[in-house]
Amino acid sequence: MDLDKLTAGFRQVMEGLGLDPEDPHLKDTPLKTARAWYEDICAGLGEAEIGLQVYPVEEGQQTGLIALQHIPVKSLCAHHLLPFVGYATVGFLPGNYYCGLSHLSRVVNHFARRPQMQELLTHQVAQFLSDRLAPRGVGVAVQASHYCMELRGVNHSGIMNTSVMLGAMRDDPGLRAEFLALAPNSRKT
Repeated sequence: MDLDKLTAGFRQVMEGLGLDPEDPHLKDTPLKTARAWYEDICAGLGEAEIGLQVYPVEEGQQTGLIALQHIPVKSLCAHHLLPFVGYATVGFLPGNYYCGLSHLSRVVNHFARRPQMQELLTHQVAQFLSDRLAPRGVGVAVQASHYCMELRGVNHSGIMNTSVMLGAMRDDPGLRAEFLALAPNSRKT
């Protein structure tokens, strides 16, 4: 990413809207906005590939579903560059490894902090965990409100739900139901 180009671009957006970038209240807005996008909103674009802290499953240990609920999702609609926000539930059925719990949240954040489609985000998180952990199954469910729908077009609120199930989470109806019972993210987004 290029902070100077972002700053110049936001200055052009302001000018295109008829705003005066030299107004004392707006003078620093192009740089502040560029930094927000560079350092926070699209930080996932500048990150190196993330890793997972993994721990071996002890021989003979019974392992069941591990799930983390209410992982914040803060992203930008790739089509309109407007925010979508909500929560994810990520679960996996360990094979030979567990991962550090905070890493589930870090994986979601990594893929969310960029212009994104919720459908693709859900798939990317599931596939990343499947590739890195080689679990028996992975489930990811995301619920989010999209400001591209709330602030433009139909101007209505709504919550979009997406889910991806891989391996045993897809193939075992009982395990799938167990995960989906955890996934509704009862917090209102």
